[in-house]
Amino acid sequence: MAGAGRIRAGIGGWTFEPWRGVFYPKGLKQAEELAYASRQLTAIEINGTYYSSFKPESFAKWAAATPDGFKFAVKASRFSTNRKILADGAPSIAIFLGQGIVELGDRLGPILWQFMPTKTFDYDDFAGFLDLLPARLEGLALQHCVEVRHASFADARFVGLCRDRDVAICLSENENYPMIPDVTADFVYARLLKGSDAIETGYPPADLDLWAQRFAAYAAGEVPHDLTPIDRTGLPPEPRDAFVFFIHQGKVRAPAAAMEMVTRVDG
Repeated sequence: MAGAGRIRAGIGGWTFEPWRGVFYPKGLKQAEELAYASRQLTAIEINGTYYSSFKPESFAKWAAATPDGFKFAVKASRFSTNRKILADGAPSIAIFLGQGIVELGDRLGPILWQFMPTKTFDYDDFAGFLDLLPARLEGLALQHCVEVRHASFADARFVGLCRDRDVAICLSENENYPMIPDVTADFVYARLLKGSDAIETGYPPADLDLWAQRFAAYAAGEVPHDLTPIDRTGLPPEPRDAFVFFIHQGKVRAPAAAMEMVTRVDG
């Protein structure tokens, strides 16, 4: 698309038994699943890093299995975000960043910092946390995204904090979380959580069309006209990449939804 950023669509993780024989061809070796998934999709969100650490060799192996242009988003450690005082999280952040994610090299996409649904917005504490997030790591540029899940974050002051620090706010499609469609960074990140395994494509085609139109607007530098931003100050309209991940309960049809999105935005 001329004058627009790249729209990438993917799933959370790639090791999931119910995908075998549905998304993955029957007989495909488990060791080859990442290589297969990364050639059907354009991004994958690594979720295992939320729960535990990995060795540098693991990140290097994952990068080597994927094609040129593919991107991994990396979910940050829960020990960095599930804490009473966020601004005290520097040691945990350092441990997470230092485990070897730089081995992903040019496959490294955004880092997702996810917060508990019970975590409420405290301006000073959240500002302190955002100030702990480095712009670079061993020479590699970092992109940060925060996923907040409490209604108190639907606040123009929160949006301003993120915009001032070039940190994206995750657009979470879930009736239990606030939907904050504001553009606060040089990229956009969305997690679509309302898919259904009862639908072969995960989402009805009309809904996929609507989201594809929204991401096209984001990629062109605009907030979609049917979404209402919290803070209308915004950023200058300029092309930016967009990442969308399909993650829903059951998630058997999440890869199908992501592939449908790829055909809509890359076709």
